[in-house]
Amino acid sequence: MSTPPRAPIPTALTIAGSDSGGGAGVQADLKTFLGCRVHGMSAITAVTVQNSLGVSGIYELPPEAVGAQIESVASDIGVGAAKTGMLASAEIMAAITGALDRVEIGPLVVDPVAASQHGDPLLRPDALDALRELLIPRATLITPNLGEIRLLVGIEVSDRSDMDAAADALLGLGSTWVIVKGGHLPTGDAVDLLTDGDRRVELSAARHDSVHTHGSGDTLAASTCAGLARGLDVVEAVRFGKRYVTAAVADSYPLGAGLGPVGHFWRVRELF
Repeated sequence: MSTPPRAPIPTALTIAGSDSGGGAGVQADLKTFLGCRVHGMSAITAVTVQNSLGVSGIYELPPEAVGAQIESVASDIGVGAAKTGMLASAEIMAAITGALDRVEIGPLVVDPVAASQHGDPLLRPDALDALRELLIPRATLITPNLGEIRLLVGIEVSDRSDMDAAADALLGLGSTWVIVKGGHLPTGDAVDLLTDGDRRVELSAARHDSVHTHGSGDTLAASTCAGLARGLDVVEAVRFGKRYVTAAVADSYPLGAGLGPVGHFWRVRELF
């Protein structure tokens, strides 16, 4: 396994699906990397036909093409940190893990995307086992939402005690760290629980009253990945990511006839 020369700026790789509406997926990740002053690279897993109203089509790339993208950038440019998003199938996950065996990358953030914010499925039902067995054990951090927690470990999170139980169950899948996101709980501030089993950290932020939060989960995972690429430890990287996504939700905007995206360019709006 050869080590590419160190890039002059931090680098991060997103391994995820394309969102034609531009609010989530690879598009959200690359906007986030830019906003965090990290050079972004991508390995596309699938192309979605998607707008503010939902997902109407999914076209998966050949698994070997996904693995080849990862190996191409990692062997030449180098990957300071990586994140996964929509992975679609067990075959694509197997190709990703095979590529990761052959190249060197930095910390890995796994966002176990199973459905869009509109509820449209983005993961084949038979791919959940591959997610648990192939990718999560490799993860430095996993960032599931409440629906994904229910799918992965069968726990319905409705309060703080459920968050503790879910975190422990998720750690049992093999990730080094997990974050249980409380943003979709019905009351109070948006409080997330970050833990590696020994250390438990609560991260709280004011809740913003906006329905335009398309891509918020992708954005948290991508900004945390950017923090890791910049050399932050996991706790500080997650704090960095939560600050970024909280400001992006505050700067969200309506787009189309449905759910608008979070505002990825809030850090550069003073330039316009």
